Order: sequence, then C-alpha cells, then structure tokens
Amino acid sequence: MTTSVVSIVYVNDAPAAARFYGDLLGMSPSFETSGYITFDLGPGADLGVWSGQFEDLSPDVPRTSEVCLAIDGGPDELNAIFEQWKSKGVTILREPHDAGFGLTFLAADPDGNRIRVAPRD
Repeated sequence: MTTSVVSIVYVNDAPAAARFYGDLLGMSPSFETSGYITFDLGPGADLGVWSGQFEDLSPDVPRTSEVCLAIDGGPDELNAIFEQWKSKGVTILREPHDAGFGLTFLAADPDGNRIRVAPRD
C-alpha cells in the first residue's frame, strides 16, 4: 500500500504555476526542481505541478479532471474564498452553486486546469 498520493497537474511553466498555486493555497513548495514542484498538503497528500511533459498546453483544450480543494468551513468560508480568488484575477469557470453535495465553485489555473472548491465530505 502506498503512503502518499500525489495529484499531478501538467503546466507550461512549473515555477509560474507554483507561484499561482502557492498564492492560492497560502503555502510554499515542499520540493522544487526546474520542471517539477510539489506542495505537501498534509499526511499522505501532495500536489505536484510538472512542466515539459506536453508542449503548449492551452486553456482552450477541454479538461476531464480537476483538483478539488475540500474545505471544512461552510458556505460563508466558500464564498469568502470565491471573493478572494476573484479579486486576485483567478479565472472563474462557474460561480458558487449548490451541486447536491453542498455549495461549490469552479476555477481554472493559467493553463486551463480545473480547480474546484467544495465542502469536505
């Protein structure tokens, strides 16, 4: 059995993507190379940004997966995160709405990768 799950997001520029995700997450990378950078999200979970695997990633290409940031707070916290990200100029794909499991919204990083904010199950 593995001791850690790393979610990898393919990007055009790993250092630029790390700055973007670091700002959103309010944390610094835990591991860095020129093309692969990770964030320790807690016991058994990491987020990695990796460049050089695909050339010229475009936000126009449909994405079939997303990184989900599960929060412990309720709707007020989710709405506060939404307003904070919007004020930072983060691309919002879908504003807060009830998706049956609670209030959620969908954003995108500069490469078009989807980021969902939702309540923790």
